Amino acid sequence: MMNDIGISQELAIILVIDLAIAMLLLTLMRYIQGWWGRVNTTHELAEKDNFAFGISTAGAVLALAIVLTGAITGEAAESYLMEAIGMTAYGGFGLILIKLGRWLHDKVALNQIDKPTLIVEGNMAVAVVDASVAIATAIIIRANLLWAEGLSINTFIAIFSGFLVAQFMLLVMTRLREYLYQRRNPNGGLQVALAQGQLAIAIRHGGYLVALALTFKSASYFIVFDEFAYLTNIVGWLIYSVVMLFVLSILLMIAKRLVLANVNLTREVDQQQNVGVATIEMCISIGIALILTSLMA
Repeated sequence: MMNDIGISQELAIILVIDLAIAMLLLTLMRYIQGWWGRVNTTHELAEKDNFAFGISTAGAVLALAIVLTGAITGEAAESYLMEAIGMTAYGGFGLILIKLGRWLHDKVALNQIDKPTLIVEGNMAVAVVDASVAIATAIIIRANLLWAEGLSINTFIAIFSGFLVAQFMLLVMTRLREYLYQRRNPNGGLQVALAQGQLAIAIRHGGYLVALALTFKSASYFIVFDEFAYLTNIVGWLIYSVVMLFVLSILLMIAKRLVLANVNLTREVDQQQNVGVATIEMCISIGIALILTSLMA
């Protein structure tokens, strides 16, 4: 009986440690948002009522929460100090990777627009894509955290390797969506449409990004973690990612033709900015990705 009470107290203390660190990191994320955009978060959210900045910040906070679920999943550490160190290390590393992923997406994937400036100006479409990128990046980081084991430099290298591969695939997805959009709309481009504030297009595109990220979760079922196999880890993630992108694209094409039969998606979303239809497309994308991931498990 006394042993059970001791174990319960120990678990309760570990829970408090994890929650305290999580709260601190979530708070820090809000102020990093302001620092990143070189604005005062209180002014943007409460005085200027910048909805776009609010959506962007909400995406960042939710993204960090998703990463933290990967950091706290598993057995408790050997001591309270190690638990605090592990939670802080994984959470801090995840926060850095979220910001790095958004920066890479800004500079490489959405290289034709100034995303931070547009968000400060109140562009809702760009904010939705920004939040989607943060959430997609967080889902990928969480998958890597659950896949990796230990708390060593090699572990973080393995996590970072999977992260880089996933960012590359998000770039590929963006370029693919740009190509398809250009074919349907010869006089405009995807990034131009986002800069113009076309919310329906942003919702649909965000759905594709999150859906692709969700498929990375099942990679851990097939790729055996080896902290010293640097090249094998990268190649494994890359091969699996390419296969999943192909499979996901085929399934989404079929699902949307069935669920949205007799609906001209080009006219409704691209031309008429039908947010309702775009939201259905987003939910189909995420739904198919969740089903695919569950089947892989």
